[in-house]
Amino acid sequence: MTSVMETEEHKALRAAVAALGKRYGREYITRTVAEGRHPVELWAEAGKLGYLGVNLPEEYGGGGGGITELSIVLEELGAAGSPLLMLVVSPAICGTVIARFGTEEQKRAWLPGLADGSRTMAFGITEPDAGSNSHRITTTARRDGADWLLTGRKVFISGVDIADAVLIVGRTEDARTGRLKPCLFIVPTDAEGFQRNPIEMELNAAEKQFELVLDDVRLPADALVGDEDAGLLQLFAGLNPERIMTAAFAIGMGRYALAKAIDYARDRSVWKTPIGAHQAIAHPLATAHIDLELARLMMQKAAHLYDAGDDIGAGEAANMAKYAAAEACVKAVDQSVHTLGGNGLTREFGLASLITGSRVARIAPVSREMILNYVSHQTLGLPKSY
Repeated sequence: MTSVMETEEHKALRAAVAALGKRYGREYITRTVAEGRHPVELWAEAGKLGYLGVNLPEEYGGGGGGITELSIVLEELGAAGSPLLMLVVSPAICGTVIARFGTEEQKRAWLPGLADGSRTMAFGITEPDAGSNSHRITTTARRDGADWLLTGRKVFISGVDIADAVLIVGRTEDARTGRLKPCLFIVPTDAEGFQRNPIEMELNAAEKQFELVLDDVRLPADALVGDEDAGLLQLFAGLNPERIMTAAFAIGMGRYALAKAIDYARDRSVWKTPIGAHQAIAHPLATAHIDLELARLMMQKAAHLYDAGDDIGAGEAANMAKYAAAEACVKAVDQSVHTLGGNGLTREFGLASLITGSRVARIAPVSREMILNYVSHQTLGLPKSY
């Protein structure tokens, strides 16, 4: 898969990351999951090569690129069967927010470690009763002298067991209006009052999911990221990269599954010719390839707009890219499994586990229905139903 939108540097990055991913591959990820551990070797090597922090500022140890480059890294690792989910969270969301809005001290403390992979940060926004409605977030921060006290609950927070801190979305009271407004706090995972509980998932992934309980977690004043009055701007500065990176994750997974099916369809003969010669097999695979290519174009548009500083344009494109990539991924995985028939459900070929994995992109970080709501209201100007 090639793109007319990529520079020679982008193509070189894509080839280099693809080579790294191929050295690890799906078997490596499957083994780490079976052993109940994280892909620390791949994470460490990707960090050493500069891939984890390719989007972060050079003065803090990053590559000086943007979400465009980081999405290439995740897509190619996924296409090799060895995606790193924490790329979505640690450098893309947390690293971006700190780089754009953090104090000089926060940047120096966190960005070099996020860039080389020696430190990781999780992201906590989802709550049990809020769902997709971020305006119903009940995690609150109140002042206690110079400190903050943070109380609330979060669910489906990835990678907390390996994170040094969690970037928590809370709410503070506006002194002028009394209304609650979103704010972002860096919360160390060893803070007193911070509790994590694993959530059992029917999902084969190295990255575990957690419920967080925050019981009057005391934070210093400098735990607040950015301006207390610019919460929504700072929040969406992290959410747009999250959607773009989720699209990259989905496209990579879809490409991996499709490549397996294509190889099988070329070699598998039941009658006189390989099954790939039959249009009932070939056409659905061709359609899946087209859908993935189209999704990638929208992802590249979203990344370009974001990196150019067009947050409003990037918001629309990022949502569309995430929607298109999720749909393309689910269809590619389903068609790939179907192409292999019974073999598609065996551990030998390793595609069946992707059926569950591919659904994640339809659900997280925002459902396809909420994206359709966004497009209906923001793009088409239709009235809201809620």
